[in-house]
Parts: sequence; structure tokens; C-alpha cells
Amino acid sequence: MRIAIYGRTTDDNTSEYIQLLFSKLSDYKSELLIHDVFYNFLKQKITLSGNIKTFSSHTDIKGNIDCMLSLGGDGTFLETLTFIQDSGIPILGINTGRLGFLANVAKTEINDAVTALFEKKYSIQKRSMLSVSSPKELFGEVNYGLNELTVLKKDSSSMITIHAYINGDFLNSYFADGLIVATPTGSTAYSLSCGGPLIMPGSQNFVITPIAPHNLNVRPFVISDNNIITLKVEGRSKNYLVSLDSRTQTIDSSIEITIKKADFYLNLIQLENQSFFDTMRKKLLWGLDKRN
Repeated sequence: MRIAIYGRTTDDNTSEYIQLLFSKLSDYKSELLIHDVFYNFLKQKITLSGNIKTFSSHTDIKGNIDCMLSLGGDGTFLETLTFIQDSGIPILGINTGRLGFLANVAKTEINDAVTALFEKKYSIQKRSMLSVSSPKELFGEVNYGLNELTVLKKDSSSMITIHAYINGDFLNSYFADGLIVATPTGSTAYSLSCGGPLIMPGSQNFVITPIAPHNLNVRPFVISDNNIITLKVEGRSKNYLVSLDSRTQTIDSSIEITIKKADFYLNLIQLENQSFFDTMRKKLLWGLDKRN
């Protein structure tokens, strides 16, 4: 099996688990492509052996690998998407970070996860994504996100006004610190922390969640993802922030942002012992009695 591996350079205490991963992959005689920056970092931390090459861009792996492993937390997982792009390469997230909704294989489960991967004891879960367009093509060719697009104030403590339209029809003017447009996958991320609802993967929805709105009657709003959302921003400041997953750009009030469902999916590897409900219970501590 040909496997690409992406991770961040960190100084935390995960070397023994990463060593376990590479030793296990070596046992299966895997062909490995490691992101070049991460490879140079790993050489100083662990012992690497076997058939190993490096990659630096999405063109190095497209059509050349069977799956991608992301080592880190959910932020690392989102960065991995910039290499996957629309290739359809399935991703397995191994959590050496903190919470890990996307990177939901615990570092203590690495041995079993690699075995399941090679014995094909997994399914592919298709996660919908959103794409973004604007006159300045803010995010270039990688103009899509798995979690959310967020508009935020930048230079002032004053609120901004985000005018939102759905298919050209006016929805609302949000007087707030910002606005989030999230996918079902992103419903467990920033949107959730701002009071948005949890949405099951595959629900084919967007959730529009205001950030600290002035009017408390303005609540998160769920719409079908076959709609096109347009955002226009104004306020006292000249500049605003637009974030697409882990990437951020600065815009001014002349920029109009259009959001729609991407025309491709992310293929997420889900092992046999995993489910969305199980992840919710574990990560959100549902049913945990804190009185003991």
C-alpha cells in the first residue's frame, strides 16, 4: 500500500507513538511518502526505515497513493486537505493533538488502526465541503473548506454588519463580531462554540451562525446546501478578516463573498469501531457523571 503522511513539527511528547506508527507501517512493507518538512523533523526524532520518499505539493501525490495519514489534531487534518484537494484520496486522522473530531484515532489505538487499514476493515464516509468565490479569488485554487467560512472584525472593537443573501434573496443584516457558514462537519467546530447546532454528516445542510450578535433574537439558521449564500460586509473599519478553515485573508467592504457546496467530497476513512455518535459522546463527554 502506498501511503502519504502529513504532520506538523512539534515538541510534544508523541515521539514514541509516531515511532510505533512507522514501525507498524514498516512491518507491512508500505511505500511511504512523507511531507518534506515533516520528514526532516522526524529524522531527528525517530528511526525511519524502508521505502520512503518525500512530497511537497499536491501534484506529487495525486494518482500516486492509496491513502493519506494526518498526524496531529484537527488543525493538522485541515491543512492536509490542501494537498488532497479534489483527488478523492481517502484520509485517516491520527490524533496526537487534543480534542480531535476529525483526527479521531487516538495515539493509543495506532497499532489496531494500522492493522484495520491493511485488512480493509473500514468504510469511506463522504464529507461535503463548501467552496468560496470572490472578485479577488481570495484563496486561489484551494478555494474550498471542510469546516467553515468565517467573516470577522479586524481592526476595531466595534461590531461589523454582514448582509446575508440566499439565492439573491435578502436574509438578514447581522450586527455582530462576525458570521460563520459551516458544513455538517464544521458544526462540531467554531459554530458549536458560538451556539450552533450539531448536524450529522451527510445531512446536506449549511448552518449560518452569528458570532456575538447584538440582537439576541438572531439565532443560528440551518439551510439546505443546494442554496448559494452571498455575504457583504460593512462597518467602521476598512478591513475585515475572512477565514476558510485554517487559512485567513484580509478584505475590504468592496469584496462580495459567494459560498456554495463544492462539487466534490472529502473521503474520510472510518474504522469499524468508529461512528459519529460514538465520537460525539467521547469528545463532548456526554453521559459523564462529574459528581463522582
